[in-house]
Amino acid sequence: MADNTTEQTHTESQIFLSTRGGDYGLSFETVVLKGLAADGGLFLPHRIPTANDWQSWKDLSYPDLAFQILSLYIARSEIPAEDLKGIIDRSYSTFRAEEVTPLAHLHDNLYLLELFHGPSYSFKDCALQFLGNLFEYFLVRKNEGKEGKGQLADRPADRHHLAVVGATSGDTGSAAIEGLRGKKDVTVVILHPKGRISPIQEAQMTSCPDANVLNLAVTGTFDDCQDIVKALFNDPETNKKLKLGAVNSINFARILAQIVYYFYSYFSLAKKSSTFKVGDKVRFVVPTGNFGDILAGYFAYRMGLPVDKLVIATNENDILDRFFKTGRYEKKPAHGHEAEGGLKKDGVEAHEDGAKETLSPAMDILVSSNFERLLWFLASEFVATAGMDDEWNNKQAGQEVAAWLKDLKTKGGFGPVYKDVLDNARKSFESERVSDPQTLETIKATYQKIGYVLDPHTSVGVTAALRSINSVGQSVPHISLSTAHPAKFAGAVELALKGEQGFDFAKVLPQEFVELEKKEKRVSTVNNDWQTVRDVVIKQVEKEVGA
Repeated sequence: MADNTTEQTHTESQIFLSTRGGDYGLSFETVVLKGLAADGGLFLPHRIPTANDWQSWKDLSYPDLAFQILSLYIARSEIPAEDLKGIIDRSYSTFRAEEVTPLAHLHDNLYLLELFHGPSYSFKDCALQFLGNLFEYFLVRKNEGKEGKGQLADRPADRHHLAVVGATSGDTGSAAIEGLRGKKDVTVVILHPKGRISPIQEAQMTSCPDANVLNLAVTGTFDDCQDIVKALFNDPETNKKLKLGAVNSINFARILAQIVYYFYSYFSLAKKSSTFKVGDKVRFVVPTGNFGDILAGYFAYRMGLPVDKLVIATNENDILDRFFKTGRYEKKPAHGHEAEGGLKKDGVEAHEDGAKETLSPAMDILVSSNFERLLWFLASEFVATAGMDDEWNNKQAGQEVAAWLKDLKTKGGFGPVYKDVLDNARKSFESERVSDPQTLETIKATYQKIGYVLDPHTSVGVTAALRSINSVGQSVPHISLSTAHPAKFAGAVELALKGEQGFDFAKVLPQEFVELEKKEKRVSTVNNDWQTVRDVVIKQVEKEVGA
């Protein structure tokens, strides 16, 4: 099959397209500020750049490595080198760990990439600190020399004001707020499913006092929240009224920032292991719901990082695992509505619609938005066998993806996909499904073995990693990605470790989390209706810009 990877210089302009074929030739700035394509698709670079000199990066600091990788996607004409360095340095100066994303050795040939050392104690910080600073950079540049507060887009406008709207299943919200709070010319509105995130996640978001932050609790699921955000972006009148920006992983800048820690962890492994050297292959295991985190690993692989396989770890909401097992992508809830073994989240009843509630709630997602981006690459490689030029290939790939997504919307699913498409996907990916009882068992077993406390999402990943090691043996090192600090999921952690000798949850809890309970909460409950949310967002923006 043809390879859509090509060498990219630091000065060549990178252009972007929509996965559904409607937008083409867009700049990086446009992609960042628009978030979602006009045709409902997601943005991708026209080609993934090859990092021909990637091995020379092995001793770089995290910010310096980020600069090298991001420079392959962002033309100097869009962001000059010194400006990009400044954005990166500001983004990672907020992390508690000097390494930003340190690599911990669990046992044998299993390593854990700790991604929870940012301001919100979640892996989302690695991307959203960068995205927040990108928004600020572009807005400052657009508004240079302009006076006033700014106005809505359908009035005589001066300053450019961005209304950033995002949906969260738990961690995106607090990370987005940390990245955007207090920033000039930005309103940030975060939707979360009411009663379906952990108490600490909710407290992190709703205790933010900054006037430019609005939290909305939606009476529905995360998928409902995500659908509302997409409906806002797809409505012409809303886009006429507001300048919308995306903070979810539909925004390509988030995927771009996450590529960095795949390379960084690979180099960290070479420094930690006496048997692993730069050039050897590694397996990455990624707990995922919306597919953004593991998609960044796919980009790293396509850029040249020696990846043996990317292992997808899902919880009982297993649409991704079912696709890789069967070739069918179906929205139906997985195997009933209560967690296996009778387990439920503490104090929360299982809903009878949508995603099943599990002990790893940030992964309780039926439709993985970023999977559309992988589908585009798979379709592009499939149609390339016809031997036509790139323009034809890209158009055909967009048509294939649009047809699949139409079936998903109208029929609740699509597939099975062509055998060649599925076989190609399986060259890079494997998948595992992990139940709630298995999640608890891994938290318990890991603590008993080495005294390390896993959060439930990270446990899903480690469980899948252990299965992968059992399958391929110890010869290939495994890096399992963490997602959040265990203190964010007290219910699951205490359920797994109650009665364990030496375990005291108070020792796990950061002081910042203790202080959250004392802070005033700011949140509004809204019905699962995108027009209602639209009106609330407009009112918030009008209040901020003085319209």
